[in-house]
Amino acid sequence: MPKITIDGKTIEVAAGTTVIQAAEQVGVFIPRYCYHPGLSVAGNCRICLVDVEKAPKLQIACNTPVAEGMVVNTTSKKVTDGQQSVLEFLLANHPLDCPVCDQSGECDLQNFYMQYGRYDPRFEEQKNKKPKAVPIGPTVMLDAERCVLCSRCVRFTDEITKTGEFGIFNRGEKAEIGLYPGKTLDNDYSGNVVDICPVGALTDRDFRFKARVWYLSTAPSVCNGCSQGCNIDVHYVLDRPHLADGARVMRLKPRYNADVNQWWICDEGRYGFKSADQDRIEKISLKGAVAAWDIALTQIATAVTKLKAANQLSAMAVIPSAQLTIEDLYAVKKLTDQLPGVVCTAQVPPLPGKSDDLLMKADKNPNSAGVALLELDKTPASSIIEAAVSGQIKILWVIGQDLVKLFGEEKVKQLAQKVELFIYQGPNTNKTSSYAHVVLPASHYLEKDGTFINVQNRVQRIGKILPALGDSKADWQIVAALAAKLGLTAGWKSLPELFVAAAAEVKPLNGLTYEKIGQQGFTV
Repeated sequence: MPKITIDGKTIEVAAGTTVIQAAEQVGVFIPRYCYHPGLSVAGNCRICLVDVEKAPKLQIACNTPVAEGMVVNTTSKKVTDGQQSVLEFLLANHPLDCPVCDQSGECDLQNFYMQYGRYDPRFEEQKNKKPKAVPIGPTVMLDAERCVLCSRCVRFTDEITKTGEFGIFNRGEKAEIGLYPGKTLDNDYSGNVVDICPVGALTDRDFRFKARVWYLSTAPSVCNGCSQGCNIDVHYVLDRPHLADGARVMRLKPRYNADVNQWWICDEGRYGFKSADQDRIEKISLKGAVAAWDIALTQIATAVTKLKAANQLSAMAVIPSAQLTIEDLYAVKKLTDQLPGVVCTAQVPPLPGKSDDLLMKADKNPNSAGVALLELDKTPASSIIEAAVSGQIKILWVIGQDLVKLFGEEKVKQLAQKVELFIYQGPNTNKTSSYAHVVLPASHYLEKDGTFINVQNRVQRIGKILPALGDSKADWQIVAALAAKLGLTAGWKSLPELFVAAAAEVKPLNGLTYEKIGQQGFTV
């Protein structure tokens, strides 16, 4: 393994490591535009210049392999002069439209200019004009004037999605990024080109002009769009309700996890955040009338107690969703375990979903593995629906499932007329909630803490990011409140206590804690 010295710091690295990679290992940042760790090396932007001892001229760090005894300087005047010259060329035709650019505030051209730029510009000629604000697909807008020809988008569509939409056309100062004739950027991962664009050439059509990035707060979470469980950063605002018509979540960005999604996220997950603010259930409803939690839970508890007294708990069924966290599902299971005869199952017919060999999974639930781990998949929910339609079920409690999508509207309409008490609990309205006798508002997954288990059996934390809307509560809190009304033992008063109880009882989770899970997850 070669030993290399960078800015006085010596490190031993694997053969084949490049200078820019070695620098990162010792905490030295070298500016870059074209280099991205998830893409092939292009070596065309030239901003990553470094001074290698005994080399006749500056070298690009992204494409220079380390060698035994190599001594590298990244801060000398020679390096700074070279980087200033590169920036001067990049800015020669770049428009000065930072005040109206969505990338402003997170633009590498801005950042590197402030650090390495030449502050006495010498370019006085007319700038080249190129296409501006051109929609190139349903999610992305192109401004070719802002492009620095880093070619990241070209390599992404060539190497990652293998759809090949982008190319660099013309030569010299006339060169510009664009789509090949007849192509549209509509692949399932198109939003990633916005993430990797170091300037404002490619911007998100959904996010454009919603908010300045310095207004955004950021918190880590996990995508609930499918069983892959991609790691994400949620960008949100809470103190500026005038932005985006009062929406709190502005956008989602992929968060690096080498074992789950690397640097990427699919468009289904990226744009699935709007359920946090749209079509929310914010109030308890009893047969169409707004009610308080105490009244609703008392009515449910009274109905359950009546069945218990008549030794008819087998006439009650609970259908939770794989959208719930491990903690929510465990709470539901423990409650129903104390009501002998009650059937609790999350086994529902799979809905058709898009999948591929990259990230997207056909199973659009984030916690199907958790359902299996808790053994809530033993009874087909279809048998419960048939029993409800035939009048054998008196209390049906649905948590997060849209039965209309799963079994058809006619079935749900029939069972709503047959059962004595039809309860729907969830964060968003749907056709099932419109038929329910009692509607309980549950917190959105971005409004609660907890854990999901993805398709690779990796336990990952989601974390509470937003305050709960209206009267909504976390599902486990609703379950605990109902248990108290029924005089049953919940056994926990807080979420950490609930997870500890689940981890102690479920063998694969034994010994697992939130601290052990961390930000990158833990495979069980």
